[in-house]
Formats: sequence, C-alpha cells, structure tokens
Amino acid sequence: MAGAIIENLSGRKLGILIGFLMICQIACFLVGGLIAPSPSSVMSMLGTKCIDKNYKNTQWYWSRGKQPCKSIGDFDSHIVQEQMISANDIVFSFQIPIPKDGYPLDYSRWQQNLIAMLHLDILYDDEDEVAPDAVMTLDARLGYSNRGDPEGKWTEYASSVEQRHLDCSIEQKKTGYMYNCSHVPLFELGSLHHDYYLLNVRLPVNMVDSSEETGMNTKLGHIHDMWVAFIHQNGGFTKVWVSLKTIFFPIIVAIMVWFWRRISQLSRPPALLEYMLMVLGAALTLLNCPLEYLTLAFDCPWMTVVSDIRQGLFYASLLSFWLIFAGEHLMDDIERNRIRVYWRHLSAVLGGCLCLFIFDMCERGVQLRNPFYSIWATEIGTNLALAFIILAGVCAGLYFCFLSYMIWKVFMNISSKRQSLPAMSSARRLHYEGIIYRFKVLMLATLLCAAMTVIGFILGQVSEGQWTLDDNIKLEYTSGFFTGVYGMWNIYTFALICLYAPSHKRWPKDQNWPISDSCDTQSSTGEEIEFSRLATEPSEMSSLTAFTKKSATD
Repeated sequence: MAGAIIENLSGRKLGILIGFLMICQIACFLVGGLIAPSPSSVMSMLGTKCIDKNYKNTQWYWSRGKQPCKSIGDFDSHIVQEQMISANDIVFSFQIPIPKDGYPLDYSRWQQNLIAMLHLDILYDDEDEVAPDAVMTLDARLGYSNRGDPEGKWTEYASSVEQRHLDCSIEQKKTGYMYNCSHVPLFELGSLHHDYYLLNVRLPVNMVDSSEETGMNTKLGHIHDMWVAFIHQNGGFTKVWVSLKTIFFPIIVAIMVWFWRRISQLSRPPALLEYMLMVLGAALTLLNCPLEYLTLAFDCPWMTVVSDIRQGLFYASLLSFWLIFAGEHLMDDIERNRIRVYWRHLSAVLGGCLCLFIFDMCERGVQLRNPFYSIWATEIGTNLALAFIILAGVCAGLYFCFLSYMIWKVFMNISSKRQSLPAMSSARRLHYEGIIYRFKVLMLATLLCAAMTVIGFILGQVSEGQWTLDDNIKLEYTSGFFTGVYGMWNIYTFALICLYAPSHKRWPKDQNWPISDSCDTQSSTGEEIEFSRLATEPSEMSSLTAFTKKSATD
C-alpha cells in the first residue's frame, strides 16, 4: 500500500528539499528588505487659498500652470478686508503630485491607490473657540488630467458634500496658540489611473436665522491653513510584489495539478486532509493571480475590493486548514476524516471572516461610487470601525492560542506513544522515531507560519486604521516583513502539497519499510529507514497510534 511522500522520502532528499525551501524563504525576506522600497509614502501639501467672489461649482481652481487662481497668503491679508472676502469665496486648492526640483511629476499606475487625510491649522481666539463637538462640512471636488490634455483642462472624477467631526485640543488657551487637531479622512481611490489630480475644498458658511449656534461651519474657530496628507503605494514596492505573484502563481498551479493527478490514480476516494490541501491551494492561487497588471491598462477602482475579497478567502482557507490539520493528527478515539466533525471550529472561523467582509463592504463598497465616503465620519461609525479592528486582533490572538493548544495536545499524545518504542525491534524503533521527529518539525513550522500570519493580519488591520487613530502620519512597516510572510505562505503550501502527496513506494504486508520503485530509491539494507507509513485512508489507523499495539509482539 502506498503512503505519503513524507513517510517514504529518504533523509538526504528531505534535507535537500528543506534546504531549498529555506533558501527561497530567505530570498523573499531579502527581496523586500534590500530591493523593494517602503510599501507606502506620504506627501503633505499646504492648500493654496484661492479667492473668487463669483464662485461656481463647475469651475476649477489650480495653483500651477497657465492662468492659476487668484490667491492670498493668509486670511489677515489686506485684500480680504478691501474686497470683503468671506469664507464662501475661498477655495483650498491642492494640485498633485508636487513638482520635484522644479520638474513636474506625474503619478504612475504602479502606485495603485491614493488616500487623502485632511488636517486644519486652527489658531486660538477667545472670541471664536472651537466647539467640543464641532462638525466640519466639506464641499469637495476631485478632478484629473493626463499628459497630452490641454493645459487647464480638468475632468471631474467625484464630488460630494461631506461632514467630518473635529477632535481638537489645546494646552494653553492664549491668543495665537495653535490647536492640536487630529487628521480626518477625506477620500480614498482604489486606482491611480490618471497622471495628475486636482482637489478643490470649500468650507461654506451658512448662517441660519443669523444664529451662529445653528449655522454651518460656524464653530470651527479661526482657521489659518488647511493641509492634506496624500498617501500612495510606492511603485517600486508594487513591482516587487507583482513580480513575486507572477513567479508563485504558475508554481502553485503546477504543484496542484501534479498533486491531484497522484490522488486520482489511487483506488480510494481522497481523504479530508487532501481535500483541504486542494482548497488551500486554490485560495492561494486566487491570491497569487497578478490581477494588478490590469490596472496598467484599465481604470480599476474596484481592485482594492477584489484584493480584500481574495485576502479574506485565503485567510478563511488557511485558518480552517490548520484546525483540520491539527485535528487529524490528534490520535484520539474520535473517528475523524469528515468535515462535519469540525463544524464548531469552522463556523467560528467563517463567521469571523464574514463579519470582516461585511465591515469592509460597508466602507469600500460605498467608496466605489463616492470616494469621499468614510465610515469614520460619524461617531457611531468610528466606534464601530474601532471595535471591529480591536475584535479582529483579539480573535486572531485567541485563534493562535487555540491552535497552539491543539498542537500541544498532539505533542503530548506523541510523547505518550513514545513510551512503547524501547520494546520494539531496532529497525521498527528507527522507523517510528523518524516519523515523530519529522512530524514535530512540520507541526512547529505550522505554528511558526501561524504566528507570522497572525502578526501580519494584525498589522494589516492596524495600518488601515492608523490614519484616523494617530495624530501624526507614520509609516513604520518594512517591505521585508510583507514579502517574507507572503513568500512563507507559498513555500509552506508548496511543501505540504509535496510531502502529503501519495508516494510511489509499495509496502509489503510483513515488513515495516518500503520497497523503492523508480521514483524514490532507498538502500535495501534498511540503513536509511527512518519512519513508517502514516494513515492515508479513513479506514486505516495512524501508525503512531498503532505501534503501541504492535510492540507487544516484538
């Protein structure tokens, strides 16, 4: 009877395979750490104060190029007093990207996405303080232009009137001191398809019945300047990331085809673990598919949503696989190999992933139609988003603890079975000692992969909320960690599919070592025999469970 490759592969070949995979893993870390730049960059820009007494919502205001807008340096300028400029006549203009060393720059489609965070510089004035529950109403328009377009031609991408809550504090309430206000989300683009972008923002004032208490934007204090931090993914990092996907995608597809061909050649139906390996491989293949190439030719604002869905499907598959993988090796008296045995474990994993999917669609799904929408704009939405992020991190930590407990139970069961090894013959003892050693190494690798995945998941959730949770924009996550974890997923899945594929070796009924065929060779003297056959059929007992019964006859 044929077993799995992990049971029959010689120690030398297994060592070569592990060494090769370790080299690949180190290479993934080094590619991100030495070649790729940081995943994202921040560009903070001070808004140009354009003035227009005859403002029209169909007109664009820009600060560079031909016919720039008429602007002022500050609101205390004599022009404001002479022309009686009001807040309704002022448009804050942001023309991006900013030129470098006097040379104009344009966005690259490799930069993938763009996030804008707004920040106000507000001076303290005892006659015009910022209200504790101040609500800022924004009239925002976003336009784009491309190389080759006539200068001054801007096409509207999106426009909206949005409200944002201001969270400001001040240490000393003295005239001229600046409030410390947090950043508020402005817009998010899932695709950077165009070369140039122009953002016009107004803070219209509407005095209702001459009462400042009920007027719009009347409790924002003395605004001095408006800043916007533009956060985009670095093109160099995207190229490295997509290159890794391009390499791993055909490799995982090929190993899955090879694995399923071996399974289909067996006279028995596939076992649960083999089905789960195929599910894991399919989810990883979907994640590896380099759809980012489409953004180089087409405007794909939905790419962020698709990436989140692919990532969620892979997380659900990987977390489910680990639970079943550990459960199938518990060696207890429960008859497993059926998916319904794990319905409690899988329900918790799939339920958590579904909640995260719904939360993600509540924001990014709406942003497909209105990039200025943000779930963080309201107090309820902010609390809900923050609760989801914290809950996701806690659930990820609890999952890792539960998985560690299952693996610990597996190790305890193995240790109890090892007490029967001294009563066995020398050849059989070597077989089972090899099984135990290799299996422990594989389970420790699983635990390490789970730990890195949980850390990466938590960092991913925190990075999505850091722009609204922190007062300062900071990017501290290295590219090496992200490329290393991504490479680890592919290498780990590749190794499992290879090692758990059916072997070509045949097992005689009266011996405990394989007879090698042309595919896997081994010494006939049994000197390289290290482990016995693991159960690969539902009706078979695990050899680790069975050897205690066999030891009585030795």
